[in-house]
Amino acid sequence: MMCGTPTGPPPEQRSRRSVAADPETLRFLRSILSRPATFTFAFIVVCCFVYFLMWLSGGADGEVLLAYGAKRNDLIQAGQWWRFVTPIFLHVHLPGMGPIHLIVNMYGLFMLGPYVEKLYGSARFVVFWVLTGVAGIAASYWTVCAPQSARCQAFAHNSLGQFLLKPFDTPSAGASGALFGLVGVLFVFGLKYRHELPEGLKRAFGTGMLPTILINLFIGYVARGFIDNAAHLGGLVSGMALALVVGYKRPGTRGSVAVAWHAAQAACLALVAVSFAMVATHFDAPKPSLSNLAGRVESIGDKSHVDAFIDAINAGQNAFVRFGNGDATALAPAIEQLDKTPSLNHEADALRDELKSLLVRARAVAEDKTLKSRDREQRMKQLGDDFDAWQEQFGQWVEKEGDNVGIAVQKPEQTPESKPQNKK
Repeated sequence: MMCGTPTGPPPEQRSRRSVAADPETLRFLRSILSRPATFTFAFIVVCCFVYFLMWLSGGADGEVLLAYGAKRNDLIQAGQWWRFVTPIFLHVHLPGMGPIHLIVNMYGLFMLGPYVEKLYGSARFVVFWVLTGVAGIAASYWTVCAPQSARCQAFAHNSLGQFLLKPFDTPSAGASGALFGLVGVLFVFGLKYRHELPEGLKRAFGTGMLPTILINLFIGYVARGFIDNAAHLGGLVSGMALALVVGYKRPGTRGSVAVAWHAAQAACLALVAVSFAMVATHFDAPKPSLSNLAGRVESIGDKSHVDAFIDAINAGQNAFVRFGNGDATALAPAIEQLDKTPSLNHEADALRDELKSLLVRARAVAEDKTLKSRDREQRMKQLGDDFDAWQEQFGQWVEKEGDNVGIAVQKPEQTPESKPQNKK
């Protein structure tokens, strides 16, 4: 129908009841497909360029990722508002898998972006991409449990809570929220305009997007704790909301795009530009340099990274044991050490960040002089249970992945205060 290839038997075999392709359908498709998708490819180039810059600064992880504008709640609360915007264009280097995070998201943008941009026009597409991306980051921000909230921390450790909430404040970045926003736009588009769409597009959009949505949510549930499902849902819901109130560019319509949409597009692009200007102003990582490429080593095989990880985990566990014995002085140094530990791999980083969260919660209990004895005992018991659960998870990870990075569990001495230590 789109390129002229016959879809039935040869003309001599066709019955007299055969009819020509619907001219209205052809007109619709030609009108939509002839529109440009300029900003889809511009955003792909920007994301790849920023990833390359991070590599030139030492790698798209750890402190470099934060320096380029990754989201972390405590930094946003300190006034770094631009971290609601810049993570849309950042992607994480995953040890052992390289730039898979960037590749998957850019493939998704390559597949979905042109549809949205051709249907709605470039001005609306830019607004959709930026606003749904910001909405996803905001949802991620609001679903990080405060260390002092015992109820939130407890809920964040059950199956449903792990899907939506994060018990610790860890850096996050990626275009996934904005991509889910585009999925939400196409889902509502197909339902809203089902009476005027050709039959093929009715199946492609609207209810045709349901399998994509459900499969991705299922993956998010299975990988809960490692995928920011709140960001995905924030992008999806905001994209659906925008599509409900924004009309698309119907084929055959004439006239320029409304001035208001051009202004909104310019405002969104200016917001992105100003946000990265703020990143440059506060930049505290090595400057991009080609010399960093030659010395770039996969962190999973980097001995110094492994040693730093082991030291930080041991310090964190020892600090928690001392806290349980009434000495909270080691908590702050252990938290700082865990915070500065380089990235090892995705699961190891999550375990490190959860231990840091436990120490932050312990420090909040130690410093809260208003707690009644009963409340303090309940908090201490909950912390102890969570620490035991963390140790079990860490032990399972060491058994499964420890040999790959050179980590094993050292048997503790049989003393009442002894706790497992880790060694290389």
